Amino acid sequence: MRTKVSTKGQVVLPSRIRRRLGLQPGDSLDAEMDGERIILTPRRERRGIARIVKDPVTGLPVLTAGTDAAKLTSEQVHEILADFP
Repeated sequence: MRTKVSTKGQVVLPSRIRRRLGLQPGDSLDAEMDGERIILTPRRERRGIARIVKDPVTGLPVLTAGTDAAKLTSEQVHEILADFP
């Protein structure tokens, strides 16, 4: 696939490459040189994606943002949201 460098030094990555790598606008890339080649590598920063899972102890649904994140019960979420108008 061929692309061009703009007058501002920008390069457009073909959509097929962006889709395959799951790149979204604003994603960061690391750029390095290897001889005459330019290597762009997506930076995989952990995004806190919240989801509802079943608590293994109580069997109740809990909201989690990953294995390292704290888990909130339905009651805790209700209490937090009760403070908002």
